[in-house]
Amino acid sequence: MQLIINNIKYTDNSNDVDENSVFVVSKQNEKFKENAIENGCKKIILASELKNHIDLSSIKIIGITGTNGKTTTAAAIYSILLDLGYKVALQGTRGFFINDERVEDYSLTTPVQLGNFSNIQKAMQNDCDFFVMEVSSHAIEQKRIEGLDFELKIHTNITRDHLDYHKTIEEYINIKNSFFADDSKKLINKDDKVVKYNVKNGFAYSLDEPSTYKVGAYSFKNGMHVMFSHFGAMHSFSSTMMGIFNVYNLMAAVSAVHIVTNRNLDDICEVVEDFAGVSGRMEIISDEPFVIVDFAHTPDGMKEVLQSFAHKDIICVFGAGGDRDHEKRPLMGQVAASYAKHIIVTSDNPRFEDPDLIIEDILKGIQNHQSVIVDVNRKTAIKKAIEMADKDSVVLVLGKGDESTQTIYDQKFPFSDKEEILKYI
Repeated sequence: MQLIINNIKYTDNSNDVDENSVFVVSKQNEKFKENAIENGCKKIILASELKNHIDLSSIKIIGITGTNGKTTTAAAIYSILLDLGYKVALQGTRGFFINDERVEDYSLTTPVQLGNFSNIQKAMQNDCDFFVMEVSSHAIEQKRIEGLDFELKIHTNITRDHLDYHKTIEEYINIKNSFFADDSKKLINKDDKVVKYNVKNGFAYSLDEPSTYKVGAYSFKNGMHVMFSHFGAMHSFSSTMMGIFNVYNLMAAVSAVHIVTNRNLDDICEVVEDFAGVSGRMEIISDEPFVIVDFAHTPDGMKEVLQSFAHKDIICVFGAGGDRDHEKRPLMGQVAASYAKHIIVTSDNPRFEDPDLIIEDILKGIQNHQSVIVDVNRKTAIKKAIEMADKDSVVLVLGKGDESTQTIYDQKFPFSDKEEILKYI
């Protein structure tokens, strides 16, 4: 990756240097420092020093981290700020956007350090007031966000995920919480039991615990209607989105925009309904039969989605990714068994694992359920679910969201849950 500042090339690739370029040493590439010198590089700086070479003071950076909700919360903040007349960039799982235009397609949730600086530089060149970014646990641990000064850091929740990388839930929680240890402004989901943070410059939102932005009531008739209080004054917003977790996501977005702009809360609430959600996140594909696609791929993420349809007969189609946390698989099965009337266990992105063995792991968590179908072929699994649907049911196809491919071994094959669903309705 490279970054051009005042016609000087900064790079983290030791094979991309010359005598006029600057090699940026990070946690990931420090072993290639000598190689950069051998290739003629005369100037070497630490990743922590990069911020001293570029002025980012004209733009406000908003970072969102959490197990679930990062993408929706980031997109909602981006949408609200644009509707309020600001120029905004958005970087995350779905790509890189500047002022409502997609600049880059799907990517890492959080790029490498030089990638972050490069995208922020592009945002400033487009006169953006704000840069909204998703921050993954990998990015925090690998110091990919080193050198960035955040106007606001946002916490959505911390539940089980990425234990294939972080090894223990305690390590994962500690990495997430380390993002909130400094004195910068932070917005915390007060209902999360494991979050720890520096209370200086701390704001909070919640449904249960006392907080700065406290939800008093909500309903889901024809969408979502939420009332909340802020220092005694009541405010409300409506949305076409569904699910309690989306009450949290939208509360985080409304609160964040209020903190960074100090605009009238009622003006902010007024434009919330213009945000229709994110493709593949609680996305309604069909009303009759009622079919929804969601990215939920953790036990907690599945529980949040399934709980939102406790009044319906749930037909749940899901699998689990290969080469990832094995221990979450029976927990996902357990969640499905607790809420779904019919369960169809299928393949997700098996990668280098045998999909039948992944399914076996899931089935260990499903005990004495009256309706469980196993179909390793995701296409026919989706077809079976739609054929089972009636007026009282909802088909929930979980795990892949708006992904357009399925990863088998190291190959990506075209596959879209949404496209498959549309073939059968």
